[in-house]
Amino acid sequence: MLFQVDMQVKIPHGLDAASVDALKAAEMTRAQELQRTGKWRHLWRVAGEYRNISIFDVDSNAELHDILASLPLFPFMAAHVTALCRHPSSVHEDDR
Repeated sequence: MLFQVDMQVKIPHGLDAASVDALKAAEMTRAQELQRTGKWRHLWRVAGEYRNISIFDVDSNAELHDILASLPLFPFMAAHVTALCRHPSSVHEDDR
């Protein structure tokens, strides 16, 4: 199942810089791990914002929820999820 996830991160201003840096490093590690497994297929930054648009390839809604909840920045994140399906005019065979 493919899902588009629009994630916007809002870290509280009072959080100390060392904690923020540690969260960002952990987030990068987790995101790259998920990309290598194929679960996080695409990751794009939205220019000018602390926000990304991503495509996930998961087996269920519950798996997607568990993946998002596993992200270190999840407590500071607003996520909008859209289910996707293959378009009949797509020329890409891997658009499942």
